[in-house]
Amino acid sequence: MADWFQTNFALQSRPRGFHLVTGEVVSYLENIDRLSVGLLHLFIQHTSASLTINENADPDVRVDMETAANLICPETMPFIHTCEGPDDMPAHVKASFFGAGLTIPISDGRLALGTWQGIYLCEHRNRGGRRRVVATYYGQAKD
Repeated sequence: MADWFQTNFALQSRPRGFHLVTGEVVSYLENIDRLSVGLLHLFIQHTSASLTINENADPDVRVDMETAANLICPETMPFIHTCEGPDDMPAHVKASFFGAGLTIPISDGRLALGTWQGIYLCEHRNRGGRRRVVATYYGQAKD
């Protein structure tokens, strides 16, 4: 029988860009160490920020990710939805590209990320504020 856990938390407010948040996320997963094998699902409750997994060592990757996202969807595109400012509609588009959820395996009470992988908060607004996340995780309890 699987043990299920769910917690809601808010990530710290960050400026626009791609931010490594693995440690912050793990700090909210109080019972993860009880699981021998399982899955974690993270869901961000916003339409102008997203989550992804990428390089956790070289901070230049995060800068390059922001640069690439802005080239793919620049604020200069002729958007119709502009009532919340020029960064709003591009943020919605980027959030759809990267996605609102991640699923990560759990092995021996820890996230089974690769050596160079980390969880990113992709903040697509200039001032997005604290971002709410629902973490649902379950698995087989350790003996």
